Amino acid sequence: MVSTSPKEVASDNKWIEEDTSRRAKWWYSTFHTVTAMIGAGVLSLPYAMAYLGWGPGTMVLVLSWCMTLNTLWQMIQLHECVPGTRFDRYIDLGRHAFGPKLGPWIVLPQQLIVQVGCDIVYMVTGGKCLKKFMEIACANCTQLKQSYWILIFGGIHFFLSQLPNFNSVAGISLAAAIMSLSYSTIAWVGCLSRGRIDNVSYAYKKTSSADSMFRVFNALGEITFAFAGHAVALEIQATIPSTPEKPSKIPMWKGAMGAYFINAICYFPVAMVGYWAFGQDVDDNVLMNLQKPAWLIASANLMVVIHVIGSYQVYAMPVFDLLEKMMVKRLNFPPGLALRLVARSAYVAFTLFIGVTFPFFGDLLGFFGGFGFAPTSYFLPSIMWLVIKKPKRFSTKWFINWGCIYVGVFIMLASTIGGFRNIIIDASTYSFYT
Repeated sequence: MVSTSPKEVASDNKWIEEDTSRRAKWWYSTFHTVTAMIGAGVLSLPYAMAYLGWGPGTMVLVLSWCMTLNTLWQMIQLHECVPGTRFDRYIDLGRHAFGPKLGPWIVLPQQLIVQVGCDIVYMVTGGKCLKKFMEIACANCTQLKQSYWILIFGGIHFFLSQLPNFNSVAGISLAAAIMSLSYSTIAWVGCLSRGRIDNVSYAYKKTSSADSMFRVFNALGEITFAFAGHAVALEIQATIPSTPEKPSKIPMWKGAMGAYFINAICYFPVAMVGYWAFGQDVDDNVLMNLQKPAWLIASANLMVVIHVIGSYQVYAMPVFDLLEKMMVKRLNFPPGLALRLVARSAYVAFTLFIGVTFPFFGDLLGFFGGFGFAPTSYFLPSIMWLVIKKPKRFSTKWFINWGCIYVGVFIMLASTIGGFRNIIIDASTYSFYT
């Protein structure tokens, strides 16, 4: 008997030129997931701890790790929940769970918020770290404004965005995953070797009562932002071959476990040691607190730049597919190089403009973390699991899923409000395009 590969669901997010080959190995899913998940968020974890404190901060971090690992497992299982069919996009699974009309409205806006929001934050992060690298590496050089460095970082993506698909960015993604592990290690080892600052305080960061509450809400969003990856999980799994004897969920889960192991050895030491060293005086990017040894801190900032270059492309690829499909079907734009050049360059230019205009790193993390990541990573997979798998009422799985939903919705509301309010407050005192 000849085994056949499961068929792919026809998706409105796909278009005729897309390469649908499935050649990825399990370790592809590891470094794609690491690249998508570990990014700008890890460097803000000590800053989030400064508002939450040791107990609540540690609890939220551990709870987020466990919850998102559970929801990632659910997505991997649901990828082929219908025998003989693969749901290769988040929106395809949404259609199956909620219906062809309601599904796209529930899933697509959240997924786009995650993907576009990440790319905007990565523009800011890449520019800031480039600036920091040059300030350390060439102290006597004429220093450029931060806006110019963000523009330089964005210029790189006008070229990289022309790579056709996920498989073509595998090398960039692998380099990015290695960089994420490297700079995370440098961040916490650097804090550990530096030791605690004089008169370090672990009291809650406080201003007014109202401001303190909103900053705590924003801190929840920053932790949420650090657990990304779900928005592109099904797209990553779609690159893995699948047969009835060896479904794609086996190698994908193996890769996901590897990614979460790397996640743990990056996140927890950075959060704990960074907060231990600087207390409530920690910056929203912990690397900015470290000054010595100069060559090591400069290297770490350059590693961040390399990593967010890869992360930008991982999150941008599904958006590119969507834009190109729309231009082919609605504007009758002919497929080819011209289509890629126009659609992808326009997207890069848009994210670059927003990043240059609103470079509030910590506030952006909180806002996008709550508004986009909480649904896609914390509770939307649990809702789809309840709808599709229908676990027995009041069973352990039923309680776990409802618990994820309630916690996820609270984090979404709190961190979105906190992040948006902080953006407004910080914008009122910020000099634009500096």
